[in-house]
Amino acid sequence: MSQPAVSTAPSKKAAPFILEFLYKHGTLLAILAVIAYFGLTQDRFFTYENFSDILRSISIVTLVAIGITFSLIVDGFDLSVGSTVSLATIASAAALVLHRQEIFVTLLVPLLLGVAVGLLNSLLIVKFKLPDLLATLATMYAINGVQLTYTKGFSIYNDMPLPDGGTAPGKFIPSFLFIGQGELFGVPFSVLLMLVVVMAAHLFLTYTKPGRLFYLTGENREAARLSGIPVNRYRTYAYVISGFFAALGGIVLASRIGTGQVSAGASLLMDSVAAAYIGFSVFGAGKPNVIGTLFGSILMGVLLNGLTMANVPYYAQDIIKGAILVGALALSHWQKK
Repeated sequence: MSQPAVSTAPSKKAAPFILEFLYKHGTLLAILAVIAYFGLTQDRFFTYENFSDILRSISIVTLVAIGITFSLIVDGFDLSVGSTVSLATIASAAALVLHRQEIFVTLLVPLLLGVAVGLLNSLLIVKFKLPDLLATLATMYAINGVQLTYTKGFSIYNDMPLPDGGTAPGKFIPSFLFIGQGELFGVPFSVLLMLVVVMAAHLFLTYTKPGRLFYLTGENREAARLSGIPVNRYRTYAYVISGFFAALGGIVLASRIGTGQVSAGASLLMDSVAAAYIGFSVFGAGKPNVIGTLFGSILMGVLLNGLTMANVPYYAQDIIKGAILVGALALSHWQKK
């Protein structure tokens, strides 16, 4: 006598449900798991000093990643943000140490350079129609060459020797160092700056007409153009915003470390890209978004801090960062399918 068939419907339904749950809440669960693991295995993890360091590093990554998020929203990509961070870091240090400028010029020059990089990227991509990856890759190498030529490969710091035998006339002033090292009400100023930028960008993209037009441009460029949206203008805005936020991240980095280091932003490229792509899955957004980018930065910051405390070599950390980026891309691809 034949046995009745066993239904597999519940198990078939369970797999998509689990994947959907992990897609929406996996980032938050991963953050909690990482914090719990390193809190149990590292004695100094749950200390004010360590959390302050984590928050300061997260603030820089988040600022840079927000710029990448804007480029992703319009269906582009900006590989030049790391070199733009380095350029802004060098520009800030040079204005203070080599040219004895005050805070206004020290902030203005790097930000203008970041905007100029964004305009160059948009010229190559929007006007000359080069692929965004190739255009921003070329810009990245060009900017690296500019900063290395200007500094001759040396960092800029207080009392540094000059080629003529003297020493640099200026130094890092307290008002500039406060940006990366100071605190307000016990909270690092750079973290407060990050939170203000995140909320402003989120409100702009979610509740304003220009913000929605950014998304429409990226979702279907041709349909947006036929609807009367100036898509090339919004693509240009996105790359200018990306350059601006990369420069802002460079300013915070320079004020935090108190020197202008060549190629200081190189390591921020992968961290920021990973944060932006991780943000796709936060709360199941399925698209680039600023709040998701913030959570992605938190995950990367906590993980790298814990790995450093566990004495994991920096080159091994790159393997882990690459694996996280692959996982974020895979989840995003699965959700689109």
